[in-house]
Amino acid sequence: MAMDRQLLTESPQLRLLYVLPAFNATKPRRRQKGQPTRLLVVLGSGGHTAEMLSILQGLDPTLYTHRSYVVSSGDDFSALKAIEFESTMRNAYEQGKRESTKVPSTYDISVVPRARNIHQPLLTTPISSLRCLLACFSILRATGTQSPSGSNADQRSGCSRAHDIQYAYPDLIVANGPATAVLIVIASLLVRIFNVPGAEGKMRTIYVESWARVSTLSLSGKILRACGMVNRMLVQWETLGKTGQGEFRGALVQ
Repeated sequence: MAMDRQLLTESPQLRLLYVLPAFNATKPRRRQKGQPTRLLVVLGSGGHTAEMLSILQGLDPTLYTHRSYVVSSGDDFSALKAIEFESTMRNAYEQGKRESTKVPSTYDISVVPRARNIHQPLLTTPISSLRCLLACFSILRATGTQSPSGSNADQRSGCSRAHDIQYAYPDLIVANGPATAVLIVIASLLVRIFNVPGAEGKMRTIYVESWARVSTLSLSGKILRACGMVNRMLVQWETLGKTGQGEFRGALVQ
């Protein structure tokens, strides 16, 4: 068994089977509360962002000590909503609604090129998607920005008082629909396929299908499910769960 595992991890041709969750279902590593843990959240535009931040309501910053939000270029709405979400969570924490911890809780917001613009011709979509994919690699191992006071600054802010902190690959990736989510997941798999140092045991993925998808998955959901690229595929309607298209855990949007 150990020899088979070594063969899978050393052969580039077989590592794809080793890292794909559909072929190698593994349990997440046990972590102590307060241990530095990075959560990467992919935000779509409009409804996708509102759904994702609703799903994250009640998130404990002592469990996910650093949050990375990924937005597409030009999507200032999602970036502002992420800042508001962090502000609300920090206020609740400071008011004693969260258990105290010695581990600093930080976040960053990163921007990637759009995978596909509205009304963009399909002929040019592969080019824009490739640009987005290349940007995703740097996002996975990005440099966060934290101000000396412990509050956080958007990576785009250029705050002169801020200093950079290097974070490891995300422990968990959560997404819910935009094309960027598919490219983030693909980038994470490629990093693990090529056995990049620091990626082992990282970047587990949870895809939450939109509440608006009642009987069929979105295109992003269909791609991720068909290719077996995510650890968990959650759906919010029982009809999807009964047809085997995902794992039904009730409506997650509050």
